[in-house]
Order: sequence, then structure tokens, then C-alpha cells
Amino acid sequence: MDTAMITEQIRKQLAGPSPLEIVQVGDPVLRRPAADVPADLDRGLLAELLAAMRECMHAAPGVGLAAPQIGLGLRLAVLEDAAEVSADVAEARERRPLPYTVIINPHYRQIGHDTALWYEGCLSVPGLQAATERAVTVELRCLDEDLAPVCERFTGWQARIVQHETDHTDGILYLDQAVPRSLTDTTNYLAYWGGADLQPARTALGF
Repeated sequence: MDTAMITEQIRKQLAGPSPLEIVQVGDPVLRRPAADVPADLDRGLLAELLAAMRECMHAAPGVGLAAPQIGLGLRLAVLEDAAEVSADVAEARERRPLPYTVIINPHYRQIGHDTALWYEGCLSVPGLQAATERAVTVELRCLDEDLAPVCERFTGWQARIVQHETDHTDGILYLDQAVPRSLTDTTNYLAYWGGADLQPARTALGF
């Protein structure tokens, strides 16, 4: 897509309902690799889009939102996690607060060989959770909201968020990598499997 077409699509999205509507699983935009954000995109329009995405993420609520989730096939996402969980869950999952972060044209690579299996969900797949294995540490290369290059390492739950949202820009959903037998609705997840130990879920659900 050229810059003019991308600009038109962004303006169309911003002219719609507020907060922005989240696209649900089954929409083709979630399965298409997204286009890079062009360097000559109007900065004011980009800032307006990012603010609208952040508002949508908070309203959902969620800890990340990628542009394909609002119907835009662009490689960008907003991340933010207050990590409002119990101390034992935070320690087990290495979950620390993640300040508001913009990732544009992101790509990550795994650092080391360690992985972790924990439940995660997605705003585009509402009402469900599934255990998904992710790299514990990743190196992210992207642009920030000013289109300046960034190279940063993330670990623990922050790395999980980075992987999840970057995958969205490649047309990948977490369910593609999740353990099928771990699938649970959110009510049962909160009732049984949201603690600091995954073993009870593995034993009871057989994964």
C-alpha cells in the first residue's frame, strides 16, 4: 500500500465510533501479514491513531493492541501493562509493569533457549484463554512513536506481550501456538487456573 492509501484507511477508522471497534477472529485482516508504516506518514495523523488505539486498549481492557485488531493492516501496536496481579502470580510469571510503549514495524528474535508456558488471551478472541509457550527473553527491533529506531530486550511477561502483539502484525494468533487441551473460557480460567502454578491445570485438563 502506498502512503496515500494508508492515510485514507487511517482517516476512515478515526472517523468511526470511539472507542475504536476491535476486529474479531475470522476477519481476514487478522490473517494477513501487515504492511510497514511508511516513513512519510503524517506524524500528526500517526499520533492521533496511536492515541485512539491506546484509548481502545484501555477500554477493552487489555495490555496490548495491534493495528490489525482495529481493521488496519499496518505493522504497529501499543502496549501497556499495570501488572495488577497478586505478588505470587507476578513472581511466577515474571510480570512487571510495562509503561506505555509504541512499537512500529516490529520484529523480534528469541534470546537464549528458555521458554515459559502460561495462559494468555486476546481481545480478538474474546472469552477464551489457552496455555501458550513463549520465549522468556526476546530482542525487539522497531521504531517508536517518533519513527526513531529502537533495539530493546524484554523478559518475562513483557516479552510475552511483545511476542503476542508482533505476531498479530504477521497474521498469527496466539491460538495457532497454544496447547489445544488447555483451552478454557475466561470464567473457568479465573475460577481454577489463574494462579501462580500451572500444574493443577496441566493435571486436570491433561496437557
